[in-house]
Amino acid sequence: MKKLFVLFFVFLATLGRADEGMWLPLLIDRLNYVDMQKEGLKLTAEEIYSINHSSLKDAIIQFGNGCTGEMISSQGLVLTNHHCGYGAIQSHSTIEHDYLADGFWAMNLKEELPNEGLTARFLVRIEDVTARVLEGLNDQMTERERNAKISELSKAIQSEATQGTGYDARVASFFNGNEFYLFVYEVFRDVRLVGAPPSSIGKFGADTDNWMWPRHTGDFSLFRVYTGPDGKPASFSDENIPMKPRHHLPVSLDGYEKGDFAMIMGYPGST
Repeated sequence: MKKLFVLFFVFLATLGRADEGMWLPLLIDRLNYVDMQKEGLKLTAEEIYSINHSSLKDAIIQFGNGCTGEMISSQGLVLTNHHCGYGAIQSHSTIEHDYLADGFWAMNLKEELPNEGLTARFLVRIEDVTARVLEGLNDQMTERERNAKISELSKAIQSEATQGTGYDARVASFFNGNEFYLFVYEVFRDVRLVGAPPSSIGKFGADTDNWMWPRHTGDFSLFRVYTGPDGKPASFSDENIPMKPRHHLPVSLDGYEKGDFAMIMGYPGST
């Protein structure tokens, strides 16, 4: 599975025991919400994933071609890893202004830097389309015929889901091709660089440190998503305004205690 929206839940108990797994947000209520509550989750299933109301799915985005970003303000501010913003930072760097070496900070909206081709992808909904795909398959098909039929059906489902909406969609297979889910996204194309620390901080420890804890690094960069004046996705324009997301993450400075509930939500490049 690649570049799909998954939820990875990890709980560390007092004795250090790990109880972990990975689930699609659509399946949380059915599969493991009760267990997550027992381990300390204070959110409702609806607050994690909802189609009709704002939820965590609206604050966790696919940044660029495969990174995860988090909406952290009501004005479209996005937090992501330094290496996820590295290409954008590099593209604006010159000999005179080496933002990779020195870092970059926009002091106001006008100083934020546009990035051609950089997108922010927001999940609209997930839909189980297994029955529709499987009814078009049979046991007499060769593997090539089966894959071709899956591709044909997927394209038809994707087209229907996006017709007249401006959305993007993808059908993906799970559980060795036994289940199929439709992912519908809204893609914003005006994403501007707001700030980044020097690479000596942002890349400290490099990939070796990326999945080690405790981490001793400042692996982050900041961007802002812009929309057209109507709040819809738009190409870069001076008339665009900071996005007002359906939901953004509150930032707490209270810290945490041993045994507190923890979960990760995002877009892993591979699993």
